[in-house]
Amino acid sequence: MTSAAIPHDLPATGKVGSALLGGNRLYWLLLILPCLFLGLFYVLPVINVLVMSVTVPRAGIENYSALFSNAAVQRVLLTTLRISVVTTAITLVLGYGVAYALVHSGPRERKILFAIILASFWISALIRAFAWVAILQSAGLINSALTWLGIIDTPLQLVRNELGVMIGMVHYMLPYAILPLYANMSGIDRSLVPAARALGATPFQAFRWVFLPMSMPGVIGAGVIVLIFSLGFYITPAILGGGKTIMIAEYISIQISETLRWGLAAMLASTLLAGVLLLVLWLSRFMDLETALKK
Repeated sequence: MTSAAIPHDLPATGKVGSALLGGNRLYWLLLILPCLFLGLFYVLPVINVLVMSVTVPRAGIENYSALFSNAAVQRVLLTTLRISVVTTAITLVLGYGVAYALVHSGPRERKILFAIILASFWISALIRAFAWVAILQSAGLINSALTWLGIIDTPLQLVRNELGVMIGMVHYMLPYAILPLYANMSGIDRSLVPAARALGATPFQAFRWVFLPMSMPGVIGAGVIVLIFSLGFYITPAILGGGKTIMIAEYISIQISETLRWGLAAMLASTLLAGVLLLVLWLSRFMDLETALKK
C-alpha cells in the first residue's frame, strides 16, 4: 500500500517544489528590479554630477573654490539659506495653528478644512506662482484694495523681491507642514490637557507643558520636509522673484542653459545635496527622524 502510494505523491511534490521555486524567483525579481531602476535613473546621474564637479572644465577643485572666492555664488547661497529658513519658520507657525484647529474641530469643520488643504495641495506650482503674481503686483488685488480704502497712496512692492518669493513658498509648503503635524497631534491623548487643567494649570501652561512637547516630533518632522523642499525651490522663486531674487536652483539652471558653466552648476548641485544630507544627519543625532516622519 505504501509503496504504491509513493508514485502518486511524487508529481504533487514536484509541482509544489516548482511553485515554491517560481515564487522565490518572483520575490527576488520584485526586489531587484526597483534597485536596478533606482541605480540606473538616480544613483548613476548623481555620481555623474559629482564627477563633473571636479573634472569640468578641468580636473581639480577649482569649482569648489568658488564657494569661498566668488561673490555671486556666496550671495546666492546666503539668499537661498535665508529664504529657506524664514519660509520654514513661518510655515511651521501657520501649519501648527491649522493642524491644531483640525485636531480640535468637529467632523464637519474638519472635512471642510481638509478639502481646502488638499485642493491647495493638488494645484500646480506654476499656477500658484502666476496667481500670486496677479494678486501681489502693483495693479493687483491687494494694492488695489489698499488704494481704494485710502490706506496707501502708492502701490506696495510685494512681488519681484524676497517678500513675494516667501509668500509663494509658504503657500506652497503649508500642506507639507500641516499633514505631518496633524498626523502627530491626532495621536496625542486628548485627556492629558484636561488632566493638567484639573491639576491647576492655566490653558497656556497646559499647552506649553503638555501638548507642545508631545507635538515636537511632528514639528521637527514637518520642519525637515519644508526646509529640504525650500532649499531646492525653482519655479516659485523664478516667477515671483522676477530675476531679482535668485535662489540656488535657478542659478544652477542659468549656469547650464545660458553661461554653459556645467562644472560650476555640478558643484552647486553637489553642495546642495551634501547640505541636505548633513542637515538630515545632524537632526538624526537628536531624534529618530524615521519615527518623526511617520507620525
